[in-house]
Amino acid sequence: MNPNELPGDTDDPEHSPSERKAASSRSTWVSVAVNAGLTFSQIAAGIVSHSQGLISDGIHSMSDLVADFVVLAAGHHSRKEADEEHPYGHQRFETAASLALGLLLLAVGLGILWSAIRKLEAPATIQRVHVVALWVVGAALIAKESLFRYLLSIAKRVKSSMLVANAWHARSDAASSLVVGLGIVGNLAGYPLLDPIAALIVGFMVARMGWAFGWNALHDLMDRAVDEQEVAAICRTLTETPGVRGVHDVRTRKMGDMIVVDAHIEVNGSITVEAGHDIAVEARHRVLQRHRVLNLMTHVDPWERPDLDHDVK
Repeated sequence: MNPNELPGDTDDPEHSPSERKAASSRSTWVSVAVNAGLTFSQIAAGIVSHSQGLISDGIHSMSDLVADFVVLAAGHHSRKEADEEHPYGHQRFETAASLALGLLLLAVGLGILWSAIRKLEAPATIQRVHVVALWVVGAALIAKESLFRYLLSIAKRVKSSMLVANAWHARSDAASSLVVGLGIVGNLAGYPLLDPIAALIVGFMVARMGWAFGWNALHDLMDRAVDEQEVAAICRTLTETPGVRGVHDVRTRKMGDMIVVDAHIEVNGSITVEAGHDIAVEARHRVLQRHRVLNLMTHVDPWERPDLDHDVK
């Protein structure tokens, strides 16, 4: 699955804003509690057990904790009502938050990489790791994987791309804990270089995930269209509206977790302007009811006009 893909059936009824708000807030506070505990235990155990890999993993958990508060702030601001300066609302605050998360991960990953490289340049300074580090990293691995599954289930239910990003952030933590665990095992087996090598791998994984999130958020801020499957579902809803004979020139752009749509609908050319308007209103109502569409702008064309371009985009 693509970490930035928003899962879920596009034909399912949408959750109300209050349901989305409650689910997002509850899941994020669960993440705050888990990451706060992991940050303290991993960094403390890493210092006591002389494990650079475990300390790096703790710093990664600390970045998650900061990210959780970014998500909470973004969720609060994105739910503000539309105003004169923001006629489409503030949904893109979530996209901006995803970009911030990506930049944060990238910075943390590069920092971990730098620290690990410095350690590898002076192998004599690498100490033997205490076995307690292995127990802590095992507990962290279980906690992070469980958090990932919990957050992703909530993200699927309420269809929040920001929660998807936060969930995959937790999955990257679980993967990094696994790598750190292998490095600690190698250190305990008499190969001390494996611990900073594990930290190096963790740094690369974190930086790579940060780049992916940041790049995708940047594209969304540049009015990227939704995927073909979702466009097809919207077109299907339009064509199923009574009175609509055809649909063409459908264009979409993302607005946070919502979509703004422009579409040309074709109606019988012999009906009145009022009747055509009523069909367009009904088509808009159906799309907004069935899909995560913030607004639909329709242009009514007469059906059977020979000079129309009927290419569907």
